[in-house]
Amino acid sequence: MSDLPKYTHYKESGVEWLGKIPDHWMIRRLKYVIQNISDKVNAKESELKYLGLENIESFTGKLVYSVELESEGVAHKFQKNDVLFGKLRPYLAKVYLADKIGLSSTEALIFRASEQILPKFLLYYCLSQDFINEVNGTTFGSKMPRASWDSISSFKMCFPKKEEQKAIVSFLDKKIAQIDTLISKQEMLLEKLAEQRIALISHAVTKGINPDVEMKESGVEWLGKIPDHWQLIKNKFILNFLKGLTITKENLVDEGIPCVNYGEIHSKFGFEVDPNKHDLKCVPEIYLENFPNAVLKKGDFIFADTSEDIKGSGNFTYLNSEIPTFAGYHTIIAKINKVNYPRYLAYLFDCGNYRNQIRAQVKGIKVFSVTQFMLKNCIIWLPPLEEQKVIVSFLDKKIDRIKSTELSLYECITKLKEYRSALITQAVTGKIDVRNLN
Repeated sequence: MSDLPKYTHYKESGVEWLGKIPDHWMIRRLKYVIQNISDKVNAKESELKYLGLENIESFTGKLVYSVELESEGVAHKFQKNDVLFGKLRPYLAKVYLADKIGLSSTEALIFRASEQILPKFLLYYCLSQDFINEVNGTTFGSKMPRASWDSISSFKMCFPKKEEQKAIVSFLDKKIAQIDTLISKQEMLLEKLAEQRIALISHAVTKGINPDVEMKESGVEWLGKIPDHWQLIKNKFILNFLKGLTITKENLVDEGIPCVNYGEIHSKFGFEVDPNKHDLKCVPEIYLENFPNAVLKKGDFIFADTSEDIKGSGNFTYLNSEIPTFAGYHTIIAKINKVNYPRYLAYLFDCGNYRNQIRAQVKGIKVFSVTQFMLKNCIIWLPPLEEQKVIVSFLDKKIDRIKSTELSLYECITKLKEYRSALITQAVTGKIDVRNLN
């Protein structure tokens, strides 16, 4: 960003996080240039569309249309060109410029710009990382930190006249669109790689890797043919199922015996977990004596017993470490009781054909439950042990290459998002002069 021009003359803003600003820019407390609107209505009695914080994408100012929400009652009413600012965990940067009248969660502050401020300039200002950091530093509440208008209203805002604001908005609109297009292309490549990985695993664990092997009908319609020498069996004949610890987050500590909980299975440690590599919360060492049945050994599996959607039903991880580890809350343990290769089973459990058995059985609306009974009666198909190891070696090599490409794409996306955030911050605080760049 050093190649972008700067203003000729600057002055001290008197605000540490703003630093120096262009000498012709104004600086005012927010409460003098924007209003916080707190019009409350009963959402159930209104025909206006409701937006929750989940509908607002972090750091982009865009909506997530795939999330459908219903208000449980009281909501804020906003007008076109109002800026919605998520006060719950403000570090998530849930900020949105309304394109029409509607209702929002009461966890959003409603900012209405005065005649001095363009609504789109206000949006970008509220999306700037320095502003988000400043708001986040004034929150109250430890578990669910919230920002308040009382604190934010005293913040100082720097801004030029509206014509210059228009130039800044125009520049950012154009540049952000270009950056988002690049991000979208990288994300599409990631999706294709994910599809490639799924197809690779599915073929290897249902057909094997020998193209000349003799096949047989499995007798299961959704599975089709499998290699003639493979065995068809239910989980309950090769796995013993147990329950994880009946604890809560409050029981977790920073040091002790590592513990895997259902949320981490969904979000962090899918497929495999290793306390040597992964950062895990712990339970006290006394748990080893008091709850021996919940201790995992290398090769043991942990399934999440609840999921927020059907797609996540059947999510699991397996312990790929010699370090004793506990299965935590909302988990089901599966221990191998017959000679099989755990990593092959992990690939099998990750296969769509296998997972669809679970997805077809779960029931729920907001929470979908997975039971031991469901898992015990899932059908699996097994090659001999040595062939399991050969398939695993094949998949590990192929997937390592995919992961390497994915890592490069993730790094590229991260850099693009950082650049987008920095560009917004620099433009709306006058660190770069974009007036002649449109």
